Amino acid sequence: MRGLRTNSESLGYSALLALIVAGSTSATHAAEGDTDTNASADSQIESVTVTARRREEAVQDVPLAVSVLNANTIEQTGTINVGRLSQLQPSVQFYSSNPRNSSVNIRGLGTPFGLTNDGIEPGVGIYIDQVYYNRNATATFDFLDVEQVEILRGPQGTLYGKNTTAGAVNITSRKPTFTPEARVELTRGNYDYIQSKASVSGPLIGETLAGRLSASYTSRDGTIYNTATGQHINELDNRGVKGQLLWQASQDFKINFSADYTEQDPIGYGQVWARTGSTQRPLNRQYDALAAASGNYQPPSFNPFDRLTDLDTPLTAIQQFGGASAVAEWNVGSGQLTSVSAYRKWDWGPSNDRDFIGLPITTVSANPSKQRQYSQELRYADSGDKIDYVVGLYGFYQTVDTSGVQEQGPLASRWLLSGANANNPAILDGLRSENDIGLKNTSVAAFGQLTWHITDDLRLQPGLRVNYDKKEGKYIATVTNATSTPLTSAERGVLAPQSYEPEFDDTNVSGDFTVSYDVADDVLAYVTYARSFKSGGINLSGLPLDANSQPITAVATVDPEKTNHYEAGLKTQLFSQGVTLNLSAFWTDIDDYQATVTNSQANVIRGYLANAEQVRVRGVELELSTRPLDNLSVFFNGAYTDHEYVKFPDAPCPPELSGGTAASAANPPSAPGTPGGFSPPSCDISGQWLPGVSKVALSYGFEYDLPLNALGAEGGAYFAFDGSYRSKFSSNPSRSIYTDVSGYSLANFRAGARFGDGWNVYGWVRNAFGKDYFEFLSTQSGSTGLVVAQLGDPRTYGLTVNKSF
Repeated sequence: MRGLRTNSESLGYSALLALIVAGSTSATHAAEGDTDTNASADSQIESVTVTARRREEAVQDVPLAVSVLNANTIEQTGTINVGRLSQLQPSVQFYSSNPRNSSVNIRGLGTPFGLTNDGIEPGVGIYIDQVYYNRNATATFDFLDVEQVEILRGPQGTLYGKNTTAGAVNITSRKPTFTPEARVELTRGNYDYIQSKASVSGPLIGETLAGRLSASYTSRDGTIYNTATGQHINELDNRGVKGQLLWQASQDFKINFSADYTEQDPIGYGQVWARTGSTQRPLNRQYDALAAASGNYQPPSFNPFDRLTDLDTPLTAIQQFGGASAVAEWNVGSGQLTSVSAYRKWDWGPSNDRDFIGLPITTVSANPSKQRQYSQELRYADSGDKIDYVVGLYGFYQTVDTSGVQEQGPLASRWLLSGANANNPAILDGLRSENDIGLKNTSVAAFGQLTWHITDDLRLQPGLRVNYDKKEGKYIATVTNATSTPLTSAERGVLAPQSYEPEFDDTNVSGDFTVSYDVADDVLAYVTYARSFKSGGINLSGLPLDANSQPITAVATVDPEKTNHYEAGLKTQLFSQGVTLNLSAFWTDIDDYQATVTNSQANVIRGYLANAEQVRVRGVELELSTRPLDNLSVFFNGAYTDHEYVKFPDAPCPPELSGGTAASAANPPSAPGTPGGFSPPSCDISGQWLPGVSKVALSYGFEYDLPLNALGAEGGAYFAFDGSYRSKFSSNPSRSIYTDVSGYSLANFRAGARFGDGWNVYGWVRNAFGKDYFEFLSTQSGSTGLVVAQLGDPRTYGLTVNKSF
């Protein structure tokens, strides 16, 4: 048998495995007072064991594409939340116009690009201490006393929790200890950045009860200045606390109780003017003419990287996030029974400026939301000489209640209507839609995975999952005008009243099969096939209307995604374990891909969901870590991803083909940019890129440690660099000539010293060369041709001091 096997006490099921990456492992040991900082990075990897299947195994023995960051790497690279992972992990993509409208994708798959729809689920699961978190807003909260973060790529679901088709982000917190310990950290930086963290742990009652208390606070001024309000927007403002109790009832039974609460209340989120482009609207109804007719309006700057905006709607982004869980582990027979019980809540109180400029077009846009979720998981894991297995049951229930509001202002008629109506502000001024949106989501599953050791070197690993999902929803839009009179056709064309109650339920059987073989003592090869399903959904953002102004309920539900995934990998340690090199190649076909489409019948674009016939994502990933010198560790991670809509003949058209009159065989669409042209009801985008994913993404870096002996105390100085690169990507569900985001590189540096008994002091600079870049681009509603940008952070720098006791 290759690698390392030990018989120490099981650590329990930590979601799939607990890994430590090379290069940062030794830094962690040094920070904690370990004097053996010159140990081989690979030998340190080999000494770390995982217990995902009730047996301990070395990192390189696991036939799975996974990347992991330990606590030291997370803290020193400024990876404060899931959203920052994309700069360290090339296969991760993250986009957020505000916390509710956030998406975490792996290999380009996960969440449809565009506005959030309560009636669907993410394809990438976020787990914290074995508990599945259904809302992607989780990705915007600060890490709180985190021990490690694992990124699992490809379909998951035969080993734990909620079914996820694109991968999982598994976060493990530090646990209570029976040995007293404490950690404190303080950071100060530009933009008045302040971050403080503290944790304390130790025994409460002998060897039976231990506790841990953790807290964090983060604050930073906004990086965009709003000239209309005199405020800096897109702030950071996050505070959280977490408490844990570990009850070691006996040698065979323990329970970890956990409760946490986090809140955010920044001024944000806002975008800036980026550019304009031509649409099919007549010239007098495109952006430049509309701005001139609105008092010769101009944004505060035509250079988006001046970081100026003039949003005239108050911006708020209040989040309250919390819950409790109990994880019990009981040695029963030759295996272990694990129970994970959890309750989570998320309250969201926003106010957005959805016309993106300083004119009273849309004066109110808010979707306050309350989510509650309950989950229960039972697993039994056992290991033998020839057979290892995990079997489990999972139940999940969620409610979401959203009370959306949109109101039009005195310039709405000018920007959204045509002809004489455009000159009558009273038509749309005060037009208001109040939306009552509700969801009840139930999911239950049985799952299992077995590993058969045919020989010491050859293993077969089949997995199976049976899943049942049911969703019940309601969408009620009540529309009124300022005069309390019956709505006109012009008003209904902008905000349409509608009411419907969609339902969806489905049972599916999914599974995977992996063959792994130890080619040599330090070379593991594996191949995997997985058949997976992403749950179907219901549209809860409004539907297109028929000729009688009734919602077209035929598109109220969205079919499940059906995934066929193929993967081959090689995990190696070369040159007497001086180099760790892992390779994976994958091919994923998805039928009935859940994609964002738009309601072309309305002047104000209403996004909803439909199924694209087929999508394909395939690529190659490389992870390399080495220690060419005793004091130098180097890493390089790369991902090449080929991605396209294989077949999507009835997709929404890009902005340059929108806004015109309906096209027909007799009246074909004009060329892009032709004013007053025709717009097809849909476009064939087969062969085009998927949104949000680059073909080439890289992360790379090094750390050089210089041991020092100051006044007889062990310690050392260090200098480190980490960088990332992303090639061009599309920022619109249907690729547009106006919304491609150019590729960019980012560079981060840090330098410091570890000394004394657990002290670590270092300075850091992120985006060191001040690269101006877009995180993504969006278009203004109404096909005006305006493109707005979400900006990446400018250069930031600061000093961090931490101490472990």
